[in-house]
Amino acid sequence: MAASVDPLVVGRVIGDVVDMFVPTVNMSVYFGSKHVTNGCDIKPSMAINPPKITVSGQPGELYTLVMTDPDAPSPSEPSMREWVHWIVADIPGGTSPVRGKIFTLYKKILAYVGPRPPVGIHRYILVLFQQKGPMGLVEQQSSRAHFNTRFFAAQLDLGLPVSTVYFNSQKEPANRRR
Repeated sequence: MAASVDPLVVGRVIGDVVDMFVPTVNMSVYFGSKHVTNGCDIKPSMAINPPKITVSGQPGELYTLVMTDPDAPSPSEPSMREWVHWIVADIPGGTSPVRGKIFTLYKKILAYVGPRPPVGIHRYILVLFQQKGPMGLVEQQSSRAHFNTRFFAAQLDLGLPVSTVYFNSQKEPANRRR
């Protein structure tokens, strides 16, 4: 019988961006009607706007979401690792995909910027952390380059992730964009 291999390990999400963790919350991510599953392909033209996200968990619990690209500017030479695309805090728990409720963005720490991979296939990782309480003042990111998800989580005492999903994206030829 073949052993199951975690796609976050295979995709080097665990290691490059986060440490090993046990998922405790379900998070569903959609760009339009496209459901994001680990390692799926999303065209940059599909991800111009922020994704719709549902989060399980209990009402009263709050979460922080980070979207980052560890492959900037090139997967073979990620000298800007990580490039942060989005940070949102104070996301309420209990937004279940079964009920179809979509969370409202309560506290935008860093505005959304969609994927813009200049070369190669980039991984875009959405990491969800459970907060210990409402987020107070958070220092604005001065630069999107050289972000570190682990350091960010440590600064805000977020601990390990509770859910993570990633997708791949690459530059679209000019004549193929939607």
